[in-house]
Amino acid sequence: MIRGLFRFLFATLRLFVRTLDFVVRGLFYAMLIFSVGVLVAFFFRPAPEIPEGAALLLRPTGSLVEQPVFERPLDLLAAGGAPAGQASLGDLLEAIRVAKDDARIKALIIETDELMAGGMSKLAELRAAILDFKASGKPVLARGERFTQGQYYLATVADELHLSPDGFVLLHGLSRYGTYFKEALDSLGVKVHVFRVGEYKSFSEPFTRKDMSEEDREASRDLLDGLWTMLRDDIAAARKLAPEVVEAHVQNYRDALAAAGGDSALAARNAGLVDRFSTRDEWRARLIERVGADGGGKDVRAVEIGEYLAVLRGARHAPAEQVAVLVAQGAIVDGREPAGVVGGDTFAELIRAAREDDQVKAVVVRIDSPGGSAWASEVVRRELELTREAGKPVIASMSSVAASGGYWIAAGADEIWAAPSTLTGSIGIFAMFPEFSEPLRRLGIGVDGVATAPLAGALDPRRPLSPAAADAMQLAIEHGYRRFLDVVGKARDMSAAEVDAVARGRVWTGKAAHELGLVDQLGGLEAAIAAAAMRAGISDYEVVWPTAGESLQQRLLRKLTGFAEEFGIDAGPAAKPSALVRLLAEVEAPAAALLRWNDPQHLYMHCLCEAP
Repeated sequence: MIRGLFRFLFATLRLFVRTLDFVVRGLFYAMLIFSVGVLVAFFFRPAPEIPEGAALLLRPTGSLVEQPVFERPLDLLAAGGAPAGQASLGDLLEAIRVAKDDARIKALIIETDELMAGGMSKLAELRAAILDFKASGKPVLARGERFTQGQYYLATVADELHLSPDGFVLLHGLSRYGTYFKEALDSLGVKVHVFRVGEYKSFSEPFTRKDMSEEDREASRDLLDGLWTMLRDDIAAARKLAPEVVEAHVQNYRDALAAAGGDSALAARNAGLVDRFSTRDEWRARLIERVGADGGGKDVRAVEIGEYLAVLRGARHAPAEQVAVLVAQGAIVDGREPAGVVGGDTFAELIRAAREDDQVKAVVVRIDSPGGSAWASEVVRRELELTREAGKPVIASMSSVAASGGYWIAAGADEIWAAPSTLTGSIGIFAMFPEFSEPLRRLGIGVDGVATAPLAGALDPRRPLSPAAADAMQLAIEHGYRRFLDVVGKARDMSAAEVDAVARGRVWTGKAAHELGLVDQLGGLEAAIAAAAMRAGISDYEVVWPTAGESLQQRLLRKLTGFAEEFGIDAGPAAKPSALVRLLAEVEAPAAALLRWNDPQHLYMHCLCEAP
């Protein structure tokens, strides 16, 4: 009987193994056939065409960025299983600029539903490109199922603005609220020693206060008031309304909603914020009426921006002369980092390669960074300075944020360009040192030993910070601040006293910075590129975008993602994070950012500022 049982078990196991082998082999061959099919289709597919009389479809997905970065597979978990997406501002600007004079393009369609974030200056730059497109006489039509403030700001540039009859326009103004950890740290016995110069250098306040300082409150209010005035006035001008009308709607939204019987869409139309209501099928019918139908007669005659750019670039000749755009996006850290973080050594190598490339005649450094490591910022600035000394013009173009270490980098350029709504300045420096001696004492853990000098072991977080070490840190910070004033003064032809008057850690809008002499010109990326070309004395040139290297794994994953997009394999709309996810991110982000700080001298130039 036992022998029969074993025979049965072995037979069952053998069947399981054979079944598993069959399934694995089947999957392998299915994947092989699929891969071969994808490759054959990729290499032998017909070239895309742009139909005559088509509309250019602007449908940005996810975040509007200066340069798309590799999204790690694990990051998808935080996005609910679907990539949030990234839309390259440079690509969108190029497509709209060319489409303006392209006889095949007769209109521009804007759909904003999948745009999740962008920064006011990026949206303003995109709006300016669309306004230039409209100057050709070609119509612009826009629709949203619902509009967040950023989506609406972009869509208002349209000639005809549609909203879903069940939608809303969330126009609520600007705010800045921080999360403060001092009481939590006190309860744990953790001390955070801060060394800084500048009463407006507020980055350390979340770790040393339980609320916003009066200096930070004053500066933040001035900053937000300036940005809000720009945003409100742009919206009012686009909608042909008085700024006071827009302001009244925002300040008294409850009354506007009550007057509309609680109907958010009707409240928006009553305020003149939208032109029409339309469902998805009505919107499609309206577009066919204005633009025309495709070959099948059931959809709009339109071309996606990605496909449009592929056609343009495939037919373009490659001039011998180039302008290199180097994107400094994210926090500035010491060492080597992939795109998305400004690694001092990595970015310096990009600058050096552009300087030594005979085809590259000028460099534009596009900065979208709140700063970071003082050491890495100087490494980058010095390479830009060397590029200028080698005879190649360098233009700094500020995106949404170019503050603190970001401004230090810009000081290495011949000219600094900024958008009116750029956040810049924050000229200051600080250091933070956490001390864990009290939490260890509470746990009954002692730290004791010997040293050969007063500062030996002084920066051990297990031990109390000695007065001598604290004095040394403060002296180093004060020297770093004087050095910052000197660098900016030489770059801007200002005295240290003149720089100090507009520095002390204060953040300015690009418009205010221009008035204060911290910025040379107000304008976007394409204006900065044109300025670089003019300085270099070239007219027929190619714009190139060198990037930090990717690993083999990243390149393979990006390639696979590209194949999926190429053949219409849709992962679904961008996942929108829940309120709980956003709350956790607000608490997690400051601590996670600290883990990247690796300045060899523990000196940082960073602003606690984000583009609204």
